[in-house]
Parts: sequence; structure tokens; C-alpha cells
Amino acid sequence: MSDAVAVDPALDAAPGPEPTAARVALWRALHVELDAPPHVLTDTVGLALLDPPADWRRRGDMHPERMRSTRASMVGRGRFVEDVVTGELAHGVTQYVILGAGVDTFAVRRPDVAAQLDVFEVDRPGPQDWKRRRLDALGLAVPERLRFVPVDFEDGDDWLRRLAEAGFAPGRPAVVGSAGVSMYLTPAANQDLLRRVAGLAPGSTLVLTFLPPDDLLGPADREGLRAARRGAAAAGTPFLSSYHPADLVELALDVGFRQARHVSHDELAGRYFAGRPDGLRPGGEEILVATTE
Repeated sequence: MSDAVAVDPALDAAPGPEPTAARVALWRALHVELDAPPHVLTDTVGLALLDPPADWRRRGDMHPERMRSTRASMVGRGRFVEDVVTGELAHGVTQYVILGAGVDTFAVRRPDVAAQLDVFEVDRPGPQDWKRRRLDALGLAVPERLRFVPVDFEDGDDWLRRLAEAGFAPGRPAVVGSAGVSMYLTPAANQDLLRRVAGLAPGSTLVLTFLPPDDLLGPADREGLRAARRGAAAAGTPFLSSYHPADLVELALDVGFRQARHVSHDELAGRYFAGRPDGLRPGGEEILVATTE
């Protein structure tokens, strides 16, 4: 499902990353701890950055069974985005923008790939300062080609302008990843995001995750979404948007993308979870892939 589920007051009050971003990192770590190999995504660096209290695994939003689908969704979407990045790198695309980067660890965890890319992490200044401090505390050097791009979204900061100031080359194609963000934006803000990315250089790709409406989900995913919606509202970050896949594809084409397609959680399941004896599979959150040529 989405990033926000049950709210943990201690985590939510702590300085650092957004609670929603922290939960994603913890779910990724739980995938490695609880689920049988092969792991869809191996990421324990986020857990090291967070250094949560010893009892974090007993939180309701980390329940090993109730949150299986959520856990699978988080690693499935992360793996998909990274596969798009490596695929586009093979075609000469060397810029990767992560919108709402949170506790993303790609640049540290995949140095073999990141060394060939200019990676731009776009996020609020506070979480970025926290991340720098935690990397330093862990003895993890900031990769040479990683750029932190502080953007105050609430004040209407122009993230494209900030990207350019950080060294982003608008005349060169890029992959833009926006995972776990669209549901927290208004429809107007999502349309603006799509329009801005559609204006990037030919050969650019947007990978954006979104929540479909309740009526497109099965009973278990529908109940999970309701719980996620309650948790998000309690955390002060309510869900503001959901999309029928066909409508979002149409919107992407209307704002200027040349091609757009919907990647369902069933497609993610077939790609990354097929044949698993534990039956782990994602549900709920789905993906739009849109390209500028």
C-alpha cells in the first residue's frame, strides 16, 4: 500500500525524515529480515540511517503478516524504479532525479551504478540536513556525483530551478522518480509536476507511483488502503489524490508526454514475485511510466 499506515508518536515527533519516508525504509529492511530470498530489493542502509528504538519491529505498522502486501509494494516499486534507471543508463541517460527522496539509499547502496550518474535528491532542507549528519555518523561518504537539492515545497519553491542551480542539465535527458508522493499532493499539484517533467529534454522518463480508487482494489487491499488513509490523516499528511490508471495515462499525454503506460501491481507481481513459495506479492499502489519521446 502507501507509505503511511499506523502512526508511531515517538517516530513522528523525532527530528529527521518525514515519518512516511521512515516507514518505507523500515519496510525495506523487514523484507530482508522476514521474507525468504531471493529478495526483490536488498536495503538495510535506511535502517542504519534511522537507528530506530529496539522495539520498532513490534509496531503495528510493521506487523509481519498484516503488512505483507505493503512491504512487498515498497520493495517492488523501489526495484522497478532502479531497473528503469539502469536500463536508461544503458541508453546513455546519466541524470537521475529523486523527488521526495526521504531515506532513499540508492546512491550509497548502488555505487557501481551511481558512479555513472548525476543523482539529484530533491527534498526539504531539514530531512536533507539530517541525512548528511547520519551518513557522516555512519562513516558513509556522500558519493561524488550525488547532489542534495533542498526545496521548500510548502513555500512554492521551484524545484526545477533548484535542480538547475545544483548542476542539473535541462538539455540532457533524465529519469525522474516520484515514489510515494502523488497521493499527498492535490490533483492540481500532480498535474503541474507532470507538466514540468514533460517539458524536460527528449528521452526523459518519469516513474510515478499512485493510488487507484477503492473500487479497483480487492477486498484485502481496500481494507489496507482505508487503514493507510486513517494513518496518513493522523500523521497530518492526508491522502489528497487517487487516479484511475486510464485517467492518469490520459492526463500524462495531455500535458505533453509522448508516451505513457500503466504498470499494475499484478505486473509487478509477475515481474518480481512470481514463483515465491511464501506467496508474497504487492497490492494497492501502482505505477505510471511516461516518456518525452
